[in-house]
Amino acid sequence: MDAAVTPVLCLIGFVIVIAIFFLSSAIKVVPEYQRLVVFRLGRCIGDKGPGLILLIPIIDRAVRVDLREQVREIPQQTSITKDNAPISIDFLWYFKLIDPTESVLQVGNFEAAAQGLATTTLRSVIGGIPLDDVLSERETINTKLRTRLDEVTERWGVKVTNVEIREIIPPRDVQDAMNRQLTAERTRRAVVTESEGTRVAAVNVATGEKQAAILRAEGEKQSAILRAEGELQSQQLRAEGYAGALSKIDAIANKLDQHTVTLQYFETLKTMSANPATKYIFPMEFTNMLSNFVKGVNTKA
Repeated sequence: MDAAVTPVLCLIGFVIVIAIFFLSSAIKVVPEYQRLVVFRLGRCIGDKGPGLILLIPIIDRAVRVDLREQVREIPQQTSITKDNAPISIDFLWYFKLIDPTESVLQVGNFEAAAQGLATTTLRSVIGGIPLDDVLSERETINTKLRTRLDEVTERWGVKVTNVEIREIIPPRDVQDAMNRQLTAERTRRAVVTESEGTRVAAVNVATGEKQAAILRAEGEKQSAILRAEGELQSQQLRAEGYAGALSKIDAIANKLDQHTVTLQYFETLKTMSANPATKYIFPMEFTNMLSNFVKGVNTKA
């Protein structure tokens, strides 16, 4: 009985293996960013996905393509500029499949074809631009490369989204000339900056001195005004003092009579005659004043 069961088990195992193989070939799970280009008996029936895809084993064949944006690096290529200067350039280019079916049907090895196309396109673009423009107009070169590549890859169902030059290496003598030019430019900028700083500093110093002089003049002006006002007030006070004193003297003088003045005059003469070595000569008016004084005294008596 064991001899009869063994072939049956082998047959069942073989059938299971064949069934697993057919199921793995027939059932495909396609992510959102991929598509399956299906060929049925050699004829393309279009792209399928995403999700669960059922294929007919042996009859259907599927080619998986990626719809995400891809980036490829073009290594350094030596190109000749319009003015016959050799330069080395490497760049990156970005592309995206927009038609999965065409990307499979129109080109056999897209990677190799695209790299060769990018290399020849780079040399063609650089050959029409002078060296100075190559070094200074990267964005223009990027745009030209992208346009040229996109014109060819469009029929492959591929869209070139961007091209970026990563490095440009000019000849050694050009690099030395550029370094000398850069050094001279930096020296010129340093001199200009220094002179500009000196000019600004001089202007600031002159402005400060001007403002200081204005402030000093304004201070001296205010000081002179205050001194003049003080002197005026002082003179006014002195004049008022003199006027008051004269008013008082005048008031007192109005109260004095002739005899009081004469007595004061005699008192002064007495003081003057205290020194015996001094001689005095009196005019005739003095005797008249003396007689008038005596008469006045007798009259009062």
